[in-house]
Amino acid sequence: MSERVVLAYSGGLDTSVAIGWIAEETGAEVVAVAIDCGQGGEDLETVRQRALDCGAVEAVVADAKDEFAEQYCVPALQANALYMDRYPLVSALSRPLIVKHLADAARYHGATMVSHGCTGKGNDQVRFEAGLAALFPELKVLAPVRDSGMTRDKAIAFAEEKGLPIDVSKKSPYSIDQNLFGRAVETGFLEDIWNGPIEDVYSYTEDPGKPREADELVITFSGGVPTAIDGKELTPLQIIEEMNRRAGAQGVGRIDMVEDRLVGIKSREVYEAPGAIALIAAHQELENVTVERELARFKRGVDQRWGELVYDGLWFSPLKDALDGFIADANKHVSGDVRVVLHGGRAVVTGRRSEESLYDYELATYDTGDTYDQSMARGFIDVWSMPAKIASLRNQRNA
Repeated sequence: MSERVVLAYSGGLDTSVAIGWIAEETGAEVVAVAIDCGQGGEDLETVRQRALDCGAVEAVVADAKDEFAEQYCVPALQANALYMDRYPLVSALSRPLIVKHLADAARYHGATMVSHGCTGKGNDQVRFEAGLAALFPELKVLAPVRDSGMTRDKAIAFAEEKGLPIDVSKKSPYSIDQNLFGRAVETGFLEDIWNGPIEDVYSYTEDPGKPREADELVITFSGGVPTAIDGKELTPLQIIEEMNRRAGAQGVGRIDMVEDRLVGIKSREVYEAPGAIALIAAHQELENVTVERELARFKRGVDQRWGELVYDGLWFSPLKDALDGFIADANKHVSGDVRVVLHGGRAVVTGRRSEESLYDYELATYDTGDTYDQSMARGFIDVWSMPAKIASLRNQRNA
């Protein structure tokens, strides 16, 4: 049997052309692997048939939406993962899932190589190859766009020459990546960072400035995992889909930022992540109610580091694995209900309740019924401020 290459296949121009390109350049047979992470568009059978029509000897398609929601989006939610405090890791979360399926397919089909369609300027090349190195280090990696000069013009010419079933007439002014957790848009006129995004950029969200009634809902969590909306139990996939719909209708989750790419380039990105942003806001507020102060303080640093590791393509790493354990343990008591108002592009928490709450009304109140002994405060302050007081007295002596 000929040598085999497993190709991360999207069904678009570049990866469709890559099937024949790889075969001509290496003489290997190509197994195309397409993963549905909730990106929408064509159905999997259409994508599968196109891969075969373009010359793949095998085409593997997988509906991984539930897997993506439960094993990738939920951990990100428990970590309140926001890269640079803003970006909820939309593309970065899907890459390790795709890598896992690529590695599984390579083993099953006896492939010695894996191929992807990433350029040499982005983060995804690192995410794919670092993930594969961790899961299947013996594999070689082919990157035709990055390493073989497969430009878009060459790809179109190749598709036309071979009569591939690809519509090469449609050229979007943007580069778009989307999945269940959100949508990323870049390039085109957005590369001038003075240009503001226009409504044509957006697809997951409505214009937040348009007048409309607010939408109020209650999200239920159990151990940091969302389990219900307005009392109706749903799967994580269903909850994210519903929150995308309802938060998106209110214009929640639009992000326009210049971010620090892993490869050292600053890049202007426009994101839409309505469900992710609303769910993270609710989860953070429930943590505020149920997580002890010192644990919460430490977790904020862990959350940031977790997000950086995932952004940097280190999902399959010892540190990420260790932080997963900490974050899961820190979420043990994050259970209860959070009331959220969606309106004008914002998700605002207006109520919270939990059987695991650390909020004690009788300690917090300033009214009759206050059980806090205020006389304890003086001695506490004396002890707490003693190191600073002693240092200040020393400095005065030495002045």
